[in-house]
Amino acid sequence: MARRKKVYEGKAKILYEGPEPGTLVQYFKDDATAFNAEKRATVEGKGVLNNRLSEFFMSGLNAIGVPTHFIRRLNMREQLIRAVEIIPLEVVVRNVAAGSISKRLGIEEGTALPRPIVEFYFKNDELGDPMVSEEHIIAFGWATQQDLDDMVSLALRVNDFLSGLMLGVGIKLVDFKIEIGRIWDGDYMRLIVADEISPDSCRLWDIETGQKLDKDVFRRDLGNLADAYTEVARRLGVMPQRETGVTKPTLIN
Repeated sequence: MARRKKVYEGKAKILYEGPEPGTLVQYFKDDATAFNAEKRATVEGKGVLNNRLSEFFMSGLNAIGVPTHFIRRLNMREQLIRAVEIIPLEVVVRNVAAGSISKRLGIEEGTALPRPIVEFYFKNDELGDPMVSEEHIIAFGWATQQDLDDMVSLALRVNDFLSGLMLGVGIKLVDFKIEIGRIWDGDYMRLIVADEISPDSCRLWDIETGQKLDKDVFRRDLGNLADAYTEVARRLGVMPQRETGVTKPTLIN
């Protein structure tokens, strides 16, 4: 088998050149990180879970007319995606106060917000992905006002879809982050949802108990991360537990 050319490696995924022009292969790693990678662990099977969950969410979005980069899953750890020009922003949608918004504004964690709040963060690990305003984004040329309007619209549509999906299986969608990329069809540019949607990029709480079923389990040492992700997959009917092959995390000093 010919060696594939690596295009990019991040904290949780590796991108390889795809089999056709304009495509990439996205590989999901078992690495777990928090606090800008200051805390790290290997959770065997995590990549398998996130690959299948992201496939499930992205396929659902495609089906309702929200465009994504997802084409198809290739195997247990890899999926074929469209190559996009990633806008250097993380788009965060918050439904319930948790994490940084609670610290910044002194809002008690768990407080329902009056409406979904959309925030933008500049993608730069060295700077800790700082929060930025629309004024910053336009001034520095990261996106136009039309881009921002379209990004907010996409993010809120994703929020509606995910909130309803999770509610149906007894999970509260507290918040999530997505990345958005540009693609061109001739001279026409479109924005589409890219990267991944998984418990790595969402806060998910059990509606009845408040149990955390996302990466906060790892951030806050609340239990076994693999168990939390497997529970999300089980409730959604994405894959039976025996297929995940997950084990307890191994911490890396």
